[in-house]
Amino acid sequence: MARFDLHPELLTPDAFADYGDVIAMDGADKRVINDGTTIRYHDLAKIDVADENGRPLVSIFRASAVQLPLRLWLMERHPIGSQVFWPLSAEPFLVVVASAGPSPNTGDLRAFHVPPGTGVNYARSVWHHPLISMNATSDFMVIDRGGNGHNLDEVRFPDDTDVMLHGYDASKS
Repeated sequence: MARFDLHPELLTPDAFADYGDVIAMDGADKRVINDGTTIRYHDLAKIDVADENGRPLVSIFRASAVQLPLRLWLMERHPIGSQVFWPLSAEPFLVVVASAGPSPNTGDLRAFHVPPGTGVNYARSVWHHPLISMNATSDFMVIDRGGNGHNLDEVRFPDDTDVMLHGYDASKS
């Protein structure tokens, strides 16, 4: 049996650049609007949903907390649109990604610890594991593609392959 152990690293824009956008207020273009009563953190993600007459679709996903280490079983991708996950609680979460391509390669997997107040936008065709909430059931606002066209591919890891996701260790990042 093949075994792969993933240890999450801290999510940073540079480390995540091949997979999409980090959505965070730190370092964002700030603009004062509404007669000075509001700060707009401008243009945080490249939402990519227009191909094949797509439209933005806004949803709430509720993810149950999991126990780590977690055996990963599935990767998915969206070939004609990006997908934003913005946490609605102050809980961190984990993401597991692999480069765009015909199928995810276990040797290409990377795991990231997403701190509270930060979200991600998966670029089109980037492989990712379904939501991984660690500490509590958590809600996420999700912006992805609605409309016609095939926009979901799923691949399950073979039964003889154990891909184990471990907890985040801040001392190693």
